[in-house]
Amino acid sequence: MTDFPLVHTALTLADLNRIAAPDFVIALDGIFEHSPWIAERAVVRRPFGSLDALHGALVAAMWAATPDEQRDLLCAHPELAGREADAGTLTDHSTGEQDSAGLTRLSPGEKQRILQLNATYRDRHGFPFIIAVKLRTKRQIFAEFERRLNNTPDVEFGTALAEVGRIARIRLDALLSAAPVQA
Repeated sequence: MTDFPLVHTALTLADLNRIAAPDFVIALDGIFEHSPWIAERAVVRRPFGSLDALHGALVAAMWAATPDEQRDLLCAHPELAGREADAGTLTDHSTGEQDSAGLTRLSPGEKQRILQLNATYRDRHGFPFIIAVKLRTKRQIFAEFERRLNNTPDVEFGTALAEVGRIARIRLDALLSAAPVQA
């Protein structure tokens, strides 16, 4: 039984600082795509004095993970406008993000190009292309996709993790209200 109504409306940092650890993990579900282990590791750093501190603890848990855990995190992300989008199985977060960038309304030529880019990128790097689409236009996403194809695997691994951190911040901003912190 939880001591917190697990509704994602009007959630505050103060709420996250006081709820039980399992509820903290549930409340942050989806901040990191299919990877609750990040919140599980960050919860021990409470209380958080700011949204920046919470985000920092979550990102630190991601960077402190093993390379295999990090790769699993990257592989948990869907391809842009890929089969999950076509099947309607994206998370709510990913659906909204891809829609906001126009990736759910691609022309047939754009759709073919992004599917080709997805396949080439995955073959080259071993995980899907990850980018914080809410920070970019469709044109910028395509340009960045093509540019990053040429990165070395090590550079791209770090770049993809950094983008996961940016995505997490966008999702945290959307989740938490601007209520004052009460420790």
